[in-house]
Amino acid sequence: MRALAQIDLVAVEANCALLKGRLGNAALCAVVKADGYGHGATACARAALAGGATWLAVATAVEAAELRADGIMDRVLVMGALTGEELAVALDADADVVAWRESFAHAAERLAGPGRPARLHVKLDTGMGRLGTKDPDEARAVAAVASGSEALELAGVMTHLATADERESDFFDEQLGRFRPFVEELRRAHPGCIAHAANSAAVLRSEDAHFDMARCGIAAYGMDPFHEDPARRELRPALSLRSVVADVKRLEPGETVGYGRTWAAPRRTRIAVLPIPSSGPSAWTTRPWRWARMRYAPATWRP
Repeated sequence: MRALAQIDLVAVEANCALLKGRLGNAALCAVVKADGYGHGATACARAALAGGATWLAVATAVEAAELRADGIMDRVLVMGALTGEELAVALDADADVVAWRESFAHAAERLAGPGRPARLHVKLDTGMGRLGTKDPDEARAVAAVASGSEALELAGVMTHLATADERESDFFDEQLGRFRPFVEELRRAHPGCIAHAANSAAVLRSEDAHFDMARCGIAAYGMDPFHEDPARRELRPALSLRSVVADVKRLEPGETVGYGRTWAAPRRTRIAVLPIPSSGPSAWTTRPWRWARMRYAPATWRP
């Protein structure tokens, strides 16, 4: 085969065990969106659960339904925005969903099945600037709708950290400073409501961000959230890419490679050309092997 990626599910399990150890009493939610970041959602979900995760997170309702179809029955949180049709799919899959508008909470109320309340996580935007409400009063109103209806359950309160992987940034602490009082307020009124904010970087950076649960993505797959050597934090990369060398050539300083001439040799350089496709079959062959889906980039060596 010209290019093949091998997925080490034992590494996923070990990484999740490491993250759960850092979290102590807080729960680990393993993020398996986008087909487990290309590693295989269901296989990685099972490995993450074996490593100590008790929740899974996805981006879309269809992803939640696919996990259910594959026999995953643990708690699943759909983190993305949902249309009415997608909300129905998520609730039919018995997934938790994220809410920040009263209209969405009422839509979930109408779609909830008999005896199975729709579980909502109220999202406060503390500075990411994407999903969630910036208005604490609006978040309180959504929480009130969720807690006041027999068809709904206020399952959690959450936010999304923007700069947890930037150690020099004070915005990490600023966001936690906005989120923490809101959490304390809701916990007093709703003791069963869990709070979650931390991503992989936040778990490794500060216990102050752990709250009741953390949503970890890239670290579960062995990638360092601070863009350093994963081994420094005992993370084990789960993906190894194998290919063949199609050609080796020498470039003079200033000679370029590829469409748009976006890369130029800074000195006399040898490059190897690897035939790694940008797209290809996504079906599993012999698990846990999978076709690579990578973009072309030149591999270089100094002479």
